[in-house]
Formats: sequence, structure tokens, C-alpha cells
Amino acid sequence: MFKGFFTSMIVLLFLQQAVSSPSATTTHLCSDVQKLALFQFKLSLSIEACASTHCDISHPKTMSWTMSSDCCSWDGVTCNQLTGDVIGLDLSCSCLGGSILPNSTLFQLSYLQFLNFRANNISGVLPQGIFHLHNLKQLRVDYNSNLTISLPEVKWESSSSLQILSLSETTFSGGIPDSIGYLNSLSSLSLRKCKFSGLIPRFIGNLTRLTTLDLSSNNFSGPIPDSFANLQNLTYLFLDINNLVGQFPSWVANLRQLVGLDLSDNGLDLSDNSLRGPLPSNLTALQLPQLTALYLSNNSLNGTIPSWLFDLPSLAELSLDHNDFTGQIKEFNSSRSPLRSFSCANNLLNGNIPLSLSTLVNLIDLELSSNNFPGFLDVDMFSHLYTLDLSHNGLSLRITNMTKFNPNLESLGLASCNIKKFPHFIKSLEHLQDLDLSNNLIDGEIPQWIWKDSLNDLDLSHNFLTGGLHHLLQNRLFFLKLQYNTLSGSLPDSICNSSSLEILNLSHNNFTGALPTCSRSLESSLSVLGVLINRISGSLPSTLSNFRMLRSLNLYGNKLEGTVPPSFAKFDHLEVLDLGSNQLNGAFPQWLEYLKNLQVLILKSNKFHGMINNSSKIEHPFPSLRIIDLSDNMFSGPLPAKYIKNFKAMMDGEVNRKERSYMGNSYYSDTIITVIKGVETEYVKILTVFTTIDLSRNKFEGQIPEYIGNLKSLINLNLSQNHLTGHIPSLIGNLLLLESLDFSFNRLTGVIPQQLTSIYTLSRLNLSHNDLSGRIPEGAQFYTFQNDSYAGNLALCGQPLSIKCERETNEMQEEEDEGDDYFFNGFTWEAVVIGYGSGVVLGFVVGYIMFMVGKPKWFMGIIARELGLKVRRLEIKRFA
Repeated sequence: MFKGFFTSMIVLLFLQQAVSSPSATTTHLCSDVQKLALFQFKLSLSIEACASTHCDISHPKTMSWTMSSDCCSWDGVTCNQLTGDVIGLDLSCSCLGGSILPNSTLFQLSYLQFLNFRANNISGVLPQGIFHLHNLKQLRVDYNSNLTISLPEVKWESSSSLQILSLSETTFSGGIPDSIGYLNSLSSLSLRKCKFSGLIPRFIGNLTRLTTLDLSSNNFSGPIPDSFANLQNLTYLFLDINNLVGQFPSWVANLRQLVGLDLSDNGLDLSDNSLRGPLPSNLTALQLPQLTALYLSNNSLNGTIPSWLFDLPSLAELSLDHNDFTGQIKEFNSSRSPLRSFSCANNLLNGNIPLSLSTLVNLIDLELSSNNFPGFLDVDMFSHLYTLDLSHNGLSLRITNMTKFNPNLESLGLASCNIKKFPHFIKSLEHLQDLDLSNNLIDGEIPQWIWKDSLNDLDLSHNFLTGGLHHLLQNRLFFLKLQYNTLSGSLPDSICNSSSLEILNLSHNNFTGALPTCSRSLESSLSVLGVLINRISGSLPSTLSNFRMLRSLNLYGNKLEGTVPPSFAKFDHLEVLDLGSNQLNGAFPQWLEYLKNLQVLILKSNKFHGMINNSSKIEHPFPSLRIIDLSDNMFSGPLPAKYIKNFKAMMDGEVNRKERSYMGNSYYSDTIITVIKGVETEYVKILTVFTTIDLSRNKFEGQIPEYIGNLKSLINLNLSQNHLTGHIPSLIGNLLLLESLDFSFNRLTGVIPQQLTSIYTLSRLNLSHNDLSGRIPEGAQFYTFQNDSYAGNLALCGQPLSIKCERETNEMQEEEDEGDDYFFNGFTWEAVVIGYGSGVVLGFVVGYIMFMVGKPKWFMGIIARELGLKVRRLEIKRFA
């Protein structure tokens, strides 16, 4: 017995040594079956270019897998050191492409506990077999944008051990399935950017072990479910960038473990009725002792900011910007506050800026811009910060030559602060990256020391700066905004040499000379070039196309001559092209139809001429165009029907329901100058839902194409001052978002379609100076239009004109329906009218000719123009 015991001890010691020995854990632990399953899985996927933005480092891990080595040593593979079973597979950021097949050998790895395919390019439908791996605890397939998830609608008893489920930025077939509510062991659920909509399911509140919940960047609407009050273990809750509404959830106070809460970019609106109200005032700092970060930006929160927010013992980051908060900011408890970052920009706050902000020893970032803080302020009180923004408050800053700031200051915003000269302390800020001194009273030349090597973003717009740009464009500058000054001289050739510059706005200055000719191929990142309203002359250099990344090119209001170079067809990324109000000439630049991303095309007020070719060289020209203005040129021939028929971006009838946004980005908003509702207006921001067609003041002729009525998102349509004939298409009544319609000064005939009364948005109508006839439609917006909308159409009758007409009369429509037997029953009234107007004999002669020709309407048009108003009056009497 003792011998047996001794033998057993020897065996146990041997096993213990085998388990603890490094060599034992790395030598032939993986079974041949599992090795083969892994290797076959590797062969089923492809290796693609590593370009994920969600990875710090990407490399093809499976590239090193070979059957000659132990699979437990393969990159990304983890084995149970005791049994040799494969329990973990981490192929995140591994440059993988292709699909995981339903019969994949991956599912033979029944001992898998950890599976990670994060940030690859895996496509297709994720097989159901993954959700039936019995031992799986963690599944991450997030950031595979072409991967579709269809979760099983059965109770996941086999996957009840799943603790981490990360499916962000994948595509779901349907909403969040009920089956997720059965994962009782789940501690982390990430469904960010999955395009979900509707209400957040209440069953998520049943996952009481959750510590992290991320539902951000979806389209969820409605309130946050009350069932979330059950999630007592939450440390991080991310619901930002949705369409949530309702009250700030009072149950947040019960989440004692909460560290991070982000409800920003929603529609939480808290004013004074059952759906609204102020932030809860009955909370105390002790109810949220662990909260370190609170983000409530980009909502519609209002009322005053409650005092408990300024007393949270662990709060390090507080963001309240872009709301409707009013009143004063309370003083912080500066003696023990760990606050490092505070932003309340873009609200309606007023009163004095709290002095305690200057004594918060941990505070490094402060953004108070775009509020109503008044009066004078010593800027020295914030000299210890790394980021400071006091812009757009109406403050007047006290700055002296003795003012000094933290030499490590990185971002400084002092726009609209009544500054009269460049603050001298900026000269010593060698780490400054962002500087905004716009909308001040600064005059004189730009000092050379402002062009720091560290500077990324410089905004000196809306001042009184003079001189030229002798020191423009050092290597690191990304954004340069100098619009609305009095700068002069020529544009520097150094534009061609900048590899980092993305935005250059020199609009509304006095620059002269020609545009730089960048003759060599450029490694340029220039995205925006704005030089509108200057005095630039010469031709458009064909080498401008070397700026291949240009998204916006605005040269409106200069003295440019010549034609548009064919090389402009190379602008693959171009969205805005504004060449209006110059002296350009030649035919319509047809090569622009190749620009598939072009949304804005303005060629107004130039000297372009000739027909616009209706035989386009491509099947779908201008597919993204929303704004086209060719007005005030000398274009002739028929309207560009092929283009109008293919304006796909103007055909979305639901566009008015979409979220409002502006073209450009957070650093730049596109600007155009165009005529809307008869008034030339500069739009400093362009709504992405704004659509307009302006072909006025040309020599277009022929009829208005019927399918213009398919452009259902059109807001402005102006075809005035051309030579258009025929009737107004009744399909224009389908343009239910139209606000302005101008067909004046043409040769249109027939009646005004009754269908136009269905356009309830129409606020301006101009049909004057045509040959329209019959009754003016009644109803809706037509009751608001005055006489000048119809002036010069002598055969029109009805309100608001003083000329009366019978309700049942619609003579022009009846004429079109009559056939060749029009005159077989004797002479008609037209002959009698002409007889009375010019003599009986002539009347009978004309009547006979009309009878023989068989086109009385055509002939009447000729005679009526010759005989003048006398015939016109008689026609009107006939309609009366």
C-alpha cells in the first residue's frame, strides 16, 4: 500500500513538472485534428491589404502558419497548456478577407473560449455555427463593415457562458434579436454603428451582469428604457449619436458603479412639460461617487445647470456643449475637484465666468465659446491651461505685454474678443497647434512669428489685415483661413509645395495676378481652395488638376478668362465647383459630367455659349448633382434634357425628413452665391438637402421636359428669361418641396396646371410675361400670390386679377382635344373676332385660310401678335 502511494506521488510529481516545464507547454500540444482544422480555415480566407482605421498595427497573422510547426505556437492561437486544446483564436487586425463558410472547419474547435476577428474585411453572413460553440465566452467580430449578422432566434442555452459580445460596425438582418436577452452571463455588449432604428429593446435591461453597454452611433429613437435601472453593475454606458428623446433618466443616480456616461448627440429635450424638464436637481454628488466622465453634448437640454454637477468627487471630464442651458455657471468646489476638462460651448449661458475655474489645479482644457458671457476679463486667470476657448461671447480681453501663458498651450480660441493687435504672448508658445483670432479688430500685416512650425490650424479671418502672404505655408499647416480681410498681392507659388495643407480660404480679399501654375505632379492633400471675390485674372491653369484631392474649388467673382480645361475631369473627389461671375467663355464643359461626386456646379454670369449636347458620353451623367446654376450666359438650343433626366440626387422625395447637416466638415463650411426667390444671397453654409436648378437668362428654346417633375427634392426652379415654348408640365405638381418657381419672360402657352396647387411649400411664383391663358388655379398657396406673378399674360383671368372668368371654362384644353373637323360646321368665333377687329372681308379671308390649314391655334398666334391689343381684349371677353 505504501509502495502504491509512493508510486502515485512519483506520478503526480512528474505530471506537475510536465505542466510547469516551459518546454512541455510549447512542444506538440496541439492535436493533429485541431491543427488541420485551423490550417484549412486559414486556406478558406484570403490575405488583403491592411488598411483598417481601427488598428494601431495590422499584420497578416496567418501568413506564418505552417503544418510543420506546433499550432499552439502559431500567431494568434492560444492553447490549454494542460490538454493542448485550442481555446483562443485572436485574428484581429490580420488583413483577412473572404467569407466564413457554414461548413467551416473552425466549428471543429469545440473547446474555443475566445474568438476575435475584429477589424478585418470579412464579408458575407456570419454562420450560425459560431453561436453554437458550447464553451465560447468572448466573441468579437466588430469592424467588419461587409459582414452580416443574423442571430439565431432560439434561446442560447448552449451559449449561456458568453460574457463578451462585440458586433460593432457590422450589418444586421433586422433589429436587435430577442435572443440576446437570454445571454445571462453577458458583461460587455457592443453594438455600435450597426444601423439599428426604432426603440431600444427593453430586454437589454434584463442583462443584469452588464458592466459595459455600447449602443452609440445608431438611429435609435424614443426614450431610454426604464428597464436600464436594473443594470446596477454598469461602469460604462454609451448611447451617444442616436435620436433618443425624453427626460434625463433619473435612475442614473442609482448606478453607483458608473464611471463613464455618454448621452451626447441625441434629442433629449428637457424643458417644462411631460416630455421635458431640467436636469434632475434632487441628485447629490454622493449618489454618483465613481462617475469620472459625463458627456451630454449635442442635445437640447435646457434650464440651469444643477449645482451637484460641480461637486462630483470623481468627475474628471464634463461636456455640456451644444445645448440650450441658461443662467450662470455655479462655482466649482475647487478644493477637491479632480476636473481636468470642462466644455459648455454653444449654449445660452450668461453672467460672470466663475473665478473657481482659475483655481482648479487639475484643469487643463476649458471651452466656454459661443455663450453670452459679458464684460472685461483678465486672460491671465487661465494662463495655466493647455486648451482655452473664449470665442464668440462678446468679451473684451485684457492683454498686456506682460501677459504670459503656459508655454505648453496647444489650442487657443480668442475669436470675437475685441482684440486690436496680435497678442504678444503668442510669440513664446512653441507648442501651439490651433489658433483662432477671427472676427476681431486686428489690422496691419501678419507678423512672421505667427507661422510657427507647430501650427496646424490658423484662423485670422474677418479682421482688417493688409499686405501680402510672404511667409505662407510652412510644412505642418493643415487649415488656413484668411477670408474677409484686405490682403493683396499675388497668390504665392508656395501653394504648390505644401504637402499638408488641406483647407486654404482666401476669399473676400484683394488678391490679383494669376492662379499659381503647379507644373509638376503634386503630393498634395489640398481639399478646399476658396478664392471667391478677389481680382484674380488670367486663365484657369490645366495643372490645377494636379490637386487631385480637391473637394471644393471656389473661384467665384474674379476676372478669369478662357475656357474650362478638360483636365478638370480628373477631379475624382470634387463636390463643389463654383466658377461663377468671371469672364469665362466657350461651350459647356461636357467633361464635368464624369465627376461622380460633384454636388454643386455654378457657372453663372460668364460668357459660355452654344448648345448643351444632349447626347451624353456616359449613361448616368452628374449622378450626385444637387445645385446647378448656369444662369446669365448665352446657352442656346433645347434644355439639357439628358442631364435633367439623370439628376438622381434630386429625385429623393423623402429628403426633407432627413437630418439637417451642412456640406463640409467641422473645420470648413462650403459657401455659394446664388439667386433664390429673386434675391442674390451668399450661403455661408450649404444644407445637404438644398437643391436648385437655375438656367435663367440664357437663350434656351423648346419645351420644358415633363420628367422635370421627377426631381422631387427640388426646392428652387428658375427657367426665366429664355425662349421656352409649349405648356407648363402638369408633373411639376409632384415637386412637393418646391419653394420658388420662376418661368417668367418666356413664350409659354396653355393654362396654368391645377396640379401646382398641391405644392404647399411654394412661397414664390413668377409666371409673368408669357402667353398663358385661362383661369388661374385657386387654392392653397395660390391665394397668397399677387398680380405681378401673372403680369403680361393678357389671356389669364381669375383671382388675383381683376378680369373675371367662368368657372367651367378651360378653352385651351378643349382646343387641343378637337380634331380635323374643327371647321366643318361653319366659321368659328375666331374668324368673327378678326372680322370685327380688322374688317369683315379680311376676317372671312383669314377664317378661310384657317379652315384650309387646319391649325387655327398656330395661325391665331401669328395674327394676334400683328393685330395687337384689340384682338387680345376680345379673346379675354370670350373667356369671361
